[in-house]
Amino acid sequence: MLVFDLDDTLYLERDFAFSGYDHLEGWMRSRVGRNGFGRTCEHLFKSGERRRIFNRACAHLGIEDTVELIAELVDEYRNHPPRIELCPDAQRFLQTHQGPFGLITDGPEPMQRAKIAALGVDRLIEHLCPTGAWPEGYGKPHPRAYELMERLAADHQQMVYVADNPAKDFVTPKARDWLTVQIERPGGVHAPNAPDEEHAAAVRITSLDKLDALISSI
Repeated sequence: MLVFDLDDTLYLERDFAFSGYDHLEGWMRSRVGRNGFGRTCEHLFKSGERRRIFNRACAHLGIEDTVELIAELVDEYRNHPPRIELCPDAQRFLQTHQGPFGLITDGPEPMQRAKIAALGVDRLIEHLCPTGAWPEGYGKPHPRAYELMERLAADHQQMVYVADNPAKDFVTPKARDWLTVQIERPGGVHAPNAPDEEHAAAVRITSLDKLDALISSI
């Protein structure tokens, strides 16, 4: 069975970030009467900032970054209705191939479910596993999600995991004899190189259009 990651595998995670920052632009205008918050967050992201973006944007605009305000910003960001789209190759593959497919994705469950709905993935992938539905500690690389997909797959079916982040995505399925495929998309937020051989995917591709030839060679 073919199992996918979500962020930076089926769509670009930066698009969710930019959608969230655009939402926060209007929210902060209403909340504190200041313009430019979302644009500042996007500028920080594009300049390479990945941590404490909200705090740094507040500092840039002269807004006090209280614990309460930052918590509200995080909640608004995570729960905004995202404006995101599947990458063209992902849309082509999922719409022209018959599953069933699986999906394993980390992150808060409501946020990941909103992404899944906005992308229409729930209509294209039968077996959805947002690990945020489970208690803390069951996200990747914990084996629970991979074990679930193995139970859902047909007996003796080759398991394939397509994902982007070698820091956590491939070490467990690789140890369970899955075929691991790393997709490298321009604009992806994670470093593409694995920390060691155990974490490295068996194959690296730049488009899901290459999956057919890869899978047929198994």
